[in-house]
Amino acid sequence: MKRGSIYDVVVVGGCGHVGLPLAIAFADRGLKVGIHDLNADAVKLVESGQMPFQEPSATEVLERVLAADRLSATTDASVIADADAVVVVIGTPVDEHLNPDPHTVARALRDATEHFRDGQLLVLRSTVYPGVTAGVERMFAEAGIALDVAFCPERIAEGKAMEELFTLPQIVSGRTQQVRDRAARLFGHLTESVVELDPEEAELAKLFTNTWRYIKFAAANQFYVMANDHGLDFDRIRRALAQDYPRAADMPGAGFAAGPCLFKDTMQLAAFSDNSFVLGHSAMLVNEGLPLYLVSHLEKNRDLSELTVGILGMAFKGESDDIRSSLSYKLKRILEFRAKNVLTTDPYVTVDQSLSSMEQVLAECDLLIIGAPHPEYRELETELPVVDVWNLRGMGSLV
Repeated sequence: MKRGSIYDVVVVGGCGHVGLPLAIAFADRGLKVGIHDLNADAVKLVESGQMPFQEPSATEVLERVLAADRLSATTDASVIADADAVVVVIGTPVDEHLNPDPHTVARALRDATEHFRDGQLLVLRSTVYPGVTAGVERMFAEAGIALDVAFCPERIAEGKAMEELFTLPQIVSGRTQQVRDRAARLFGHLTESVVELDPEEAELAKLFTNTWRYIKFAAANQFYVMANDHGLDFDRIRRALAQDYPRAADMPGAGFAAGPCLFKDTMQLAAFSDNSFVLGHSAMLVNEGLPLYLVSHLEKNRDLSELTVGILGMAFKGESDDIRSSLSYKLKRILEFRAKNVLTTDPYVTVDQSLSSMEQVLAECDLLIIGAPHPEYRELETELPVVDVWNLRGMGSLV
């Protein structure tokens, strides 16, 4: 910590899924950490030792670092001035037309410019559109503030943050070796494995990573549609071809490829390539089209207008309470047009007040669709037909 700094690091946007695990991980490794977040309710929860969302093992770490007085949270942006390093967890969104807004990060930082000071390390942490790091560098240079600006993308999976922050290699990027070394020292508190890139390379590395996963899921979902249309069980085929065959071991199962990152980042990469990314757009059509495919296929053998359909799991992934960009809600909207009635349930989600209990769903529904592969549904006892595209229950993936 530099002389005059109260905090080793302040995490801006630090009460979210990316920022909070990082903040408490730094604090658990002995750093003095501050959190700035605009969400007053989330700040209060963190200060009281509660996680605003589910993240295994995080609560006990949060309680430990609070007790040791190594972590504090506030809505006051002036805390930024008290830090040696500032980690900003603000990414690039895409709008309703699937176009990224590369100015989002710069706008947010411009509003906080008065709180930055010469000599600080500024780390951009969330996924950004290529060129955003350079734009932030120019903005602060024009404001007369001499910062070291680095882009160090997060690569953790929700539900594994408190493991992967310490085990995955950390990509660090900066315009000079001095910046890269400084960022490496910061993240060296978490991991010894550091990979250096230039900022533009690191920006693309993050987009390539998420897009690659999205394309693999699309390939599996397309294979599922092909097999299912011919009355064949895709998951049975997949397990057979992958058995003791390493070159096929990474083929995922079918299911909803959703969440706040994969689709968004694929569309960012498409925009970066002047919308000539045919493979990315095709992956989007396959993955986003899977809920409609399931409903349309069901209608071939059932009159949905006479049925009440229950959706099991509204989170975007299994064992998560995060509903951001969940395709279960797209499935719900489609069924609201096609079915007599739709009920939804989820044992993890707490923010959706329209959810029904599992007991009500089982009592009132004629058909069930697994939207999120929560383990609670694996052994669910029911005589109702269950559409299980994930093959969570091991009874075949046919619709």
